[in-house]
Amino acid sequence: MLKVKQVSQIVGISVRTLHHYDEIGLLVPDTTTEAGYRLYSEENLKDLQQILFFKELGLSLKSIKEIITNPGFDHRDALMLHRKSLEEKKRAIVQMIETIDRTLDAKEGEIDMTDKKHFAGFDFSEGEQYEKEARDKWGDKAVDEAKGHVHKQETKMAERMNDIYRDLATMRDTEPTSQEAQQAIATWYVYLNELGTYSLDAFAGLGKMYVADERFKNNIDQFGEGLAAWMQQAMRAYAEQNK
Repeated sequence: MLKVKQVSQIVGISVRTLHHYDEIGLLVPDTTTEAGYRLYSEENLKDLQQILFFKELGLSLKSIKEIITNPGFDHRDALMLHRKSLEEKKRAIVQMIETIDRTLDAKEGEIDMTDKKHFAGFDFSEGEQYEKEARDKWGDKAVDEAKGHVHKQETKMAERMNDIYRDLATMRDTEPTSQEAQQAIATWYVYLNELGTYSLDAFAGLGKMYVADERFKNNIDQFGEGLAAWMQQAMRAYAEQNK
């Protein structure tokens, strides 16, 4: 049995969140001591794992509670469906990267966009099968909610990224080491760390790639000629100044 603080440290979520889950009946600890300490069992941790998986899919806490408290809910079946979903996303992402690489490597004006290979990765028939299984298991409402959330998030991320590039493009005539430029490039650093984890060294290294890799350079320079080179200098300066 684990205390709430131990669960918080193991899983990486706050004690406050665990308390909230208890209060709304989403994750009620198996035992509460006379002193009021919450004690979580292995089964509680399994439920918590499922809650976090479903949250990643974009479901609301209310929908998650309806799913995992259903008498027919099975942990193994849910994990298998989660795995199928992730494998499908992985397959689609790999194919899309390959498609992008082929398109970027092709000479301008020689791309026949009616060729099927230029659309590899956009066939989601297997994903549709996963969706059917998910609907059978958890209902249309939960799946529609998850799909809507994911679509909104992806659209929001793409729009945010393009907005940052456009803003940085207006700065490319300024000195990359200037205070104004550094404040602007800081926005890019913060955004990247919302998507993943970038150390200052990794940030500077990414900037080098923007110039060294023609694919990155061409994509970034679409927002303004010379933007990739300017970003590389600004990112290097930001890393050096903030160490």
